[in-house]
Amino acid sequence: MKFPWHMLLAANLLSLLFFAGTAVSADSFTQKDRELLIRVDERLNQIDKRFEQIDKRFEQIDKRFEQVDKRFEQVDKRFEQVELRISELREDMNKRFEQVDKRFEFMLQVMLTIVGAFVTIVAVTIAFALWDRRTMIRPFETKVRQIEDDILGDRQRLEALIDILKQQAKSDKKLASLLKNFSIL
Repeated sequence: MKFPWHMLLAANLLSLLFFAGTAVSADSFTQKDRELLIRVDERLNQIDKRFEQIDKRFEQIDKRFEQVDKRFEQVDKRFEQVELRISELREDMNKRFEQVDKRFEFMLQVMLTIVGAFVTIVAVTIAFALWDRRTMIRPFETKVRQIEDDILGDRQRLEALIDILKQQAKSDKKLASLLKNFSIL
């Protein structure tokens, strides 16, 4: 609401003239006083016009402020829309991260399954190799033991034969020279 400054000023001037005129008699109101009153009235009208122009300017400023307020409201709406978009993007990103996490978990499980299968295959292969070696070596070991026993028996016979030949070489010179050639004596 606008304050009517021009009315207050006009009322003050009129009251000043009125009270100033009451002290003087009614006959003393001259042409000069009337002209002065007309000039004061004209001045008051000019002041009124200026105040009206100022009021118009204030109205224009108020309209501009209203336009600025509307623009701020539009900017606020845009910010709300941007915030909404950002929150939607966050939700989409979170969903995507969850999908990627699930995919990684699945890939990890597959890799663990493959590693487990590989370890199992290696363990079975090693176990089979050991079992095969043992089953293959057992008959060989039994044959080796049998041959060792045979060699041991033959060795004892050979030693006995060498002992007999050594005793015979004491009496037979030809046999003694033969045994010396073979480094038996």
